[in-house]
Amino acid sequence: QVQLAESGGGLVQPGGSLRLSCVVIGRLYILNAVTWYRQAPGKQREMVASISFDDGSTNFADSVKGRFTISGDDAENSAYLEMNGLRPEDTAVYYCNWRSRTPLTSWRDYWGQGTQVTVSS
Repeated sequence: QVQLAESGGGLVQPGGSLRLSCVVIGRLYILNAVTWYRQAPGKQREMVASISFDDGSTNFADSVKGRFTISGDDAENSAYLEMNGLRPEDTAVYYCNWRSRTPLTSWRDYWGQGTQVTVSS
């Protein structure tokens, strides 16, 4: 079975930067998209950024536009979220999601275990 491993989270000061990584353990065959989500305590999970492997298009939540960038490498089975100008409200557990299928199966979402990002002075 496929597993995802996120890393790169930690404690940073406001205005700082972090680069989150998500590495696939196992193999994914036909990729559709990679999406980063986050969830803060007591709040609903929200989409942060996504990238499509069909056309390379990207999408960002309004709260992170201009500050975050997303990239994905289907050859290396890795995804990244570059976060700049971090704010305390960015504090959350960040999850990566890979949507893929085999030639004989339907689309399926694969989730990582999450990595904690804390922005505080």
